[in-house]
Amino acid sequence: MTQDNAQLDAVIRARIRGLRQAKGWSLDALAARCHLSPSTLSRIETGHRRISVDQLVVIARALDSTVDQLVEPVDDADVVIRPRHDMVHGTVWLLSRDGGPHGLTVAKMRITGQTRPKELRVHPGRDWFTVLSGTIRLYLGERIILVAAGQAAQFSTMAPHAFVAHDGPAEVLTILDHEGRQAHLDAVDLTPEPPPSSPELPPSSPESPPPG
Repeated sequence: MTQDNAQLDAVIRARIRGLRQAKGWSLDALAARCHLSPSTLSRIETGHRRISVDQLVVIARALDSTVDQLVEPVDDADVVIRPRHDMVHGTVWLLSRDGGPHGLTVAKMRITGQTRPKELRVHPGRDWFTVLSGTIRLYLGERIILVAAGQAAQFSTMAPHAFVAHDGPAEVLTILDHEGRQAHLDAVDLTPEPPPSSPELPPSSPESPPPG
């Protein structure tokens, strides 16, 4: 067994023991649910017995888990969540990985843009967010709603909608379904906005010749 396989094997055994203890089950209780003897289960958890695929399947089912979850490798590179910058929201932290629970995406946004959005988006489903700091200006159809820090909003996304910061940067925590993620995160405009044009100045008159 290679070092990587040995490490994963130890992680699997620790997960089985940890899930069992989290449920408050004794070895006898889990053994009865997966039709193994308590001594066999004890040796599996302590590494004194190899785990067969058949045993892993019934243990995972008894723990309300899956084999994929028990054997998922540990990757420390996934621990740190790095922000993503765009011209629409400012800064976005994706707090859930791809394929999150029920297809939902959890994200923290620091929104700096305060101008009215160019267009209001429509997509199936509902959006939800809570304001962590600052104030959000929510455009919802013909209405404009201010949502302050400590408040939350949820609404049907079949209504044309968008939200921006109001009177200074704001931070929100949002939950988006698949369509919401596509509309608000995957379809952002990453191109810099052109700088505002300078007001035209009247043509300067020719200088008078200096007195002779």
